[in-house]
Amino acid sequence: MTDRILIIDFGSQVTQLIARRVRESGVYSEIHPFNKVTAESLEAYDPKAIILSGGPASVTGEDTPRAPMKVFEMGVPVLGICYGQQTMVAQLGGKVEQGDHREFGRAWVDVEDDCELFHGVWEKGGREQVWMSHGDRVISLPEGFRVVGKSEGAPFAAIANDEKRFYAVQFHPEVVHTPHGAQLISNFTHRVAGCAGDWTMAAFRGQAIDAVRKQVGSGRVICGLSGGVDSSVVAALLHEAIGDQLTCVFVDTGLLRAGEAEQVVRVFRDRFNINLVHKDASDLFLGKLAGKTDPEEKRKIIGATFIDVFDEEAKRVGGADFLAQGTLYPDVIESVSFIGGPSVTIKSHHNVGGLPERMNMKLVEPLRELFKDEVRELGRELGLPEEMVGRHPFPGPGLAIRIPGQEITRERLEILKKADTIYLEEIRNAGLYDSIWQAFCVLLPVRTVGVMGDSRSYDYACALRAVTSTDGMTADFYPFDMSFLSRVSNRIINEVKGINRVTYDITSKPPGTIEWE
Repeated sequence: MTDRILIIDFGSQVTQLIARRVRESGVYSEIHPFNKVTAESLEAYDPKAIILSGGPASVTGEDTPRAPMKVFEMGVPVLGICYGQQTMVAQLGGKVEQGDHREFGRAWVDVEDDCELFHGVWEKGGREQVWMSHGDRVISLPEGFRVVGKSEGAPFAAIANDEKRFYAVQFHPEVVHTPHGAQLISNFTHRVAGCAGDWTMAAFRGQAIDAVRKQVGSGRVICGLSGGVDSSVVAALLHEAIGDQLTCVFVDTGLLRAGEAEQVVRVFRDRFNINLVHKDASDLFLGKLAGKTDPEEKRKIIGATFIDVFDEEAKRVGGADFLAQGTLYPDVIESVSFIGGPSVTIKSHHNVGGLPERMNMKLVEPLRELFKDEVRELGRELGLPEEMVGRHPFPGPGLAIRIPGQEITRERLEILKKADTIYLEEIRNAGLYDSIWQAFCVLLPVRTVGVMGDSRSYDYACALRAVTSTDGMTADFYPFDMSFLSRVSNRIINEVKGINRVTYDITSKPPGTIEWE
């Protein structure tokens, strides 16, 4: 069986990054909320090692989160991070106090001694940059521990119990602001825990196919295919697992980018030979959107209409036992409150809304253990074309929310599609596509005076948007050089009838959002 690391989450905003770093080292990991972890669940999970995450609570308070004592009695390595260090120390007999000197942001750790955690990364006597975020601090160590690193605000910034293979750090090695943090985590998973590092997408592909076959048996599965990365990878994986037992329904809303509907049909029907129902419902969607300008109203109309059309097409197919969804791991990781209250769902799944309840089907969610970048890697493993696997995120309501404050008409959609195509084409030509998280055009509810040839024009203005991000939660605008923006602007104004002015959006998130509506 593949080695597994268990991450016990105490509510840190960056716990997902721990899981990503562990997986990047070739080791499978899962995040479980502290208040769902019991001695029995630990035995059942059978981890090769355990990591205790950070969190917003104070170990010095009453009724704050703790790890089950079983964690320290299983004989497996344990790594405590920030709050995880503090609760480890407190539970094993050391002391933690509220610190007078708080550390938030960049800090420096003096490496006091060597240990397996630092092997080949940090040397005794060195000074290393880390990222701190703590108020409380350890003031005395449990028996068997020694200091291996200290900082100005944390005299026990890194500690080690070599015999029991317990390690703990006050800083956050999982964030990019700790430059060698990923290597420290890899040392824990490989040198300390002895993990083989054999968790790969090829291995996951085989395991996922076996799991789907076991779950589905001889049943039939229906999959809502949007052409986005998640649903495309689900479709390709399911087809490899169960072949003709799968039917994909592609609802063409008319709100996709230029050429995307044709690409979906070409790839899945012609290349993969998947049973594909292509429903062109663009007239229906545009009819429902007629006269609507409010963004929330647009979203609700599109979501409800999609469910109606998908449900109708599924009934035509008939006899499906399972509904496939592209649920990802961030969708199912539960957040925990700092008072240790019940877990809450972070967000509802946007891809098929209320369909599972409405259609009375069992769910198949073969990607629910993967992060987005892992889904892309699996897509490549399955042979999906790079232009589909590496595609920028695209909102569920499509181009309807990129025509802000206006009625959605075919004319406006065509203008926007042409401008957007030119913009993305120039980004690809410049070799910048993979450096940008998301790039798109917005057709503004503004008409401006211009001069085209010897004539006066009165046409739309459009805005270009491009951002860099790691997870979409925060984003910075991409710093194009002016020659690039000038080239794109000239092409759009000369080639797209209906636009005579181009602007570039330099708003970061926050305070703005990535999309305009």
